[in-house]
Amino acid sequence: MNTFSGDQGSPGRASSAVAVSAFDVARIRGLFPALGDGWIHFDPQAGAQIPGSVASAVANAFRGFVSNPHGVYAAAAHTRGIVQAARVAVADLTNGKPEGVVLGPSREQLLSSLAESLSARLGLGAEAVLCRLDDEANQAPWLRVADRGGARVTWAEADIETGEVPAWQYDELVTSATSVIAMPLASSTIGSVLDVAAAAAAARRAGALLVVDATSAAPYELLDIERRGADVLVVSANRWGGPQVAAMVFRDPSMIGRIRAVNPDRTLVGPERLEVGEHQYAMLAGLIASIDHLAGLDEASVGARRDRLEHSLFGLRQYQQRLLYYLLSSLASTPQVAIIGRAERRVPIVSFTLPGVPAAKAAKRLADNGVCALSNVPSRYFAGLGVPEYGGAVTVGLGQYSTPYEVDQLIRALASLG
Repeated sequence: MNTFSGDQGSPGRASSAVAVSAFDVARIRGLFPALGDGWIHFDPQAGAQIPGSVASAVANAFRGFVSNPHGVYAAAAHTRGIVQAARVAVADLTNGKPEGVVLGPSREQLLSSLAESLSARLGLGAEAVLCRLDDEANQAPWLRVADRGGARVTWAEADIETGEVPAWQYDELVTSATSVIAMPLASSTIGSVLDVAAAAAAARRAGALLVVDATSAAPYELLDIERRGADVLVVSANRWGGPQVAAMVFRDPSMIGRIRAVNPDRTLVGPERLEVGEHQYAMLAGLIASIDHLAGLDEASVGARRDRLEHSLFGLRQYQQRLLYYLLSSLASTPQVAIIGRAERRVPIVSFTLPGVPAAKAAKRLADNGVCALSNVPSRYFAGLGVPEYGGAVTVGLGQYSTPYEVDQLIRALASLG
């Protein structure tokens, strides 16, 4: 059954600098100690496996010279260095500026703080445009603030058949009253990649703020806040093998000084205005290590970290697009499986139903066969399709360490449900 070969998928045009990029999945698997447990991990949306280098960075930071950053002694200076290095690493990952990087424990906390900071924008007469494919993390804060202020909320919808969000919707939905547009870069359930540039053009015409949750795209796509045109980009490191820590990147760092602070210390300037409480400094050390890990996926990558990220992530995307094609083909040939969505541009995340078999039962069967998969992931898009009424959906995603053999194991376990 294994026909994993060729150059299927649409990885996009590579620059000459990355045209010879390669991806050695066997070497990569050796970097993840947890893979020794024998399980097949198709659940990166719940948190990817942790590379050994990241675990070591966190452990070393906990054991090392870390203290409150506000002192004048050496330990405080070391801690300040970790925070600054984390901002620089995230800036390299997103092609942003370090002074525009806000750090926090989770994307939920960061987006909630941002929504509260911008609540004055969402009063009577204002509008917010949300996306049905987005996660609750980038929906609930804006709904809460809009409801409190009396703002109107409109929705960008995904096509029922393809799962794509047509770009023309933003031309129709965004008006002169629109203050905030919130959307994902990629869906966490069906993998569809959205046209952020089209939404950015509409946002500029209306003078609206574009907030993009790139969490589900970050493990697979080279992020570029300048090229995409987002005003704010949010990522969560646990999705690509980092610790439970998140970052919010402002394309124009000066904007941070123009919105209401959430930190009670009014003397703070820059990103710290939007950071609440003390950082988990060891987790930030892990964040840095996780971005360095991504940059080193291809041992042949050289140069600055941004250049190495471009080189390595291109190779990863080439590999994963071929593996995604194999996964989709294998699922399509399994009689009891119905794939949800068929977007042309997508990251390797797939959801499917099994008519007559509840998703929870299917996930249990997979677990009994050593395969980790998610079931019944909350989704407004799924709710609109009536997926919960038909037993729910199983969601699987590929990791840096996924292989064709593991896809075969998934298909065999699903076939046993027939």
